[in-house]
Amino acid sequence: MNSERNTVVVTFIGGIIFGIGLAISKMTHPEVVLDFLQLDDLGLLFVLGGAASVSLIVFQIASRTNRVAPITGKKYSLREREINNDLIFGGVIFGIGWGISGICPGAAFASLGIGNYVILWGIIGMFLGAYGHGILKEYRD
Repeated sequence: MNSERNTVVVTFIGGIIFGIGLAISKMTHPEVVLDFLQLDDLGLLFVLGGAASVSLIVFQIASRTNRVAPITGKKYSLREREINNDLIFGGVIFGIGWGISGICPGAAFASLGIGNYVILWGIIGMFLGAYGHGILKEYRD
């Protein structure tokens, strides 16, 4: 039970830090993201680059020192995944949705925290899209 509680606490603190970072960088504002995607404002490139750099360094240190992830308890390791049609098609669909709406899942939920309740339509659309994909996948398999 104590381990579950620690997992919840670590996840909650990580979510708060992530949300604050998204709000400070203005990634919670769809118009800022759309300006970035149209190459009018490349400021978010520094946000993405900074986040990727910190993650890369921490992941490299953690994997070389045989550390385990605080939430899953699994060792850090390279996850190998084959590139297939579902991955490519899913990435294209995600990119189209991101380009139309100016939001991605993490930023959408953080956007609620700054009072942007119109974003709920985008979040509902994400859930409906994921649910629809689940139905199609069951039908295909």
